[in-house]
Amino acid sequence: MRRTTLDRRSFLRRSVLGASGLALGGCKVFDNATVQGSAMRAVFESASSLTYRTQRLLGGGHSLAREYTRADILQSQHPNGSVLPDSESYQAMARNGFANFELAVTGLVDSPLTLSRESLLAMPARTQITRHDCVEGWSCIAEWTGVPLGQVLEQARPKPNARYVVFHCHDAIERSLAGPVYYYESIDMIDACHPQTILAYGLNGSPLPIANGAPLRVRVERQLGYKMAKYVHTIELVESFSDLGRGKGSYWADRGYEWYAGI
Repeated sequence: MRRTTLDRRSFLRRSVLGASGLALGGCKVFDNATVQGSAMRAVFESASSLTYRTQRLLGGGHSLAREYTRADILQSQHPNGSVLPDSESYQAMARNGFANFELAVTGLVDSPLTLSRESLLAMPARTQITRHDCVEGWSCIAEWTGVPLGQVLEQARPKPNARYVVFHCHDAIERSLAGPVYYYESIDMIDACHPQTILAYGLNGSPLPIANGAPLRVRVERQLGYKMAKYVHTIELVESFSDLGRGKGSYWADRGYEWYAGI
């Protein structure tokens, strides 16, 4: 069964890389793929939806990402995305060692939560050594320690109509006339309750560095790296994406990336 899981992951990864190669080989053809409402973007979104449905059919919510040994950790974890949020509130919290950090759990839950750093550290933790695959083509194996997201959601008691878990982050990716645009990401409830989906606060046996998302980041081990939001301060459960960003479910999905990035 484990061999079947690995073969499936390899097949899906190669399919993604093959599609990327096609796009790069004919970039003029795909110039309008990120344009909202374009025919080419609709094709990509349809393919993404098919990949998502296929993964759920083949792997459901039970297949595990491969886990490695400490001997497989050959380099430090390369940071993806932002490396230092520039907001004064975040930097003040960092100067204080994140002692006053709080995680809010809101939205479609019966019991909204506000969890301190101490509360998160006191919860049962999971440590896993996994590979981070970046959409840019690089990968790193590292050891991550954190709280299984499912445990946090169990305390919050999701409502029956909660379909997605949204992560709101401290890092402003860009500035607009309306102000800073903050990173956000989301996953479905199946991935949220997967045993390898954790809210990580430790990396390779040490506290999570700022460049890697301190004080708290998401690890969604069956998806590409851009799904693993860093600098998380709020988790919101929603039924749809209509009131978030441009309505696609994440900062990068709003800009043409696939919302589901399974491997």
